[in-house]
Amino acid sequence: MLTSTLVTVSAIDVILPKAGGKTENQTSVAVTITENSSFYIDKKEVSAAQLELELLTKVGVNKEKTVVIRGDQNVPYKLVMQVIDIANKNKLKMILAVKGK
Repeated sequence: MLTSTLVTVSAIDVILPKAGGKTENQTSVAVTITENSSFYIDKKEVSAAQLELELLTKVGVNKEKTVVIRGDQNVPYKLVMQVIDIANKNKLKMILAVKGK
């Protein structure tokens, strides 16, 4: 998994944790977890129960799009892990978005 500070995606505002490292990806799907534990795929709110199905639909059959995980810094770690587990289970490429130091 990579971390990214330069990924530009249509996204919900969250405060990202800080980390070093940079990468860029043109074909991505943003999964955002807000401070109040809501999930969004790009700008569409989805329930935790529908997250995997909606994500797989958005990524597509060829699975060439990268999942950009954007978790607010105050989100419980288990919610970020829920998205990572979905990506790993379905062999999706993913990066974790963070704010540069």
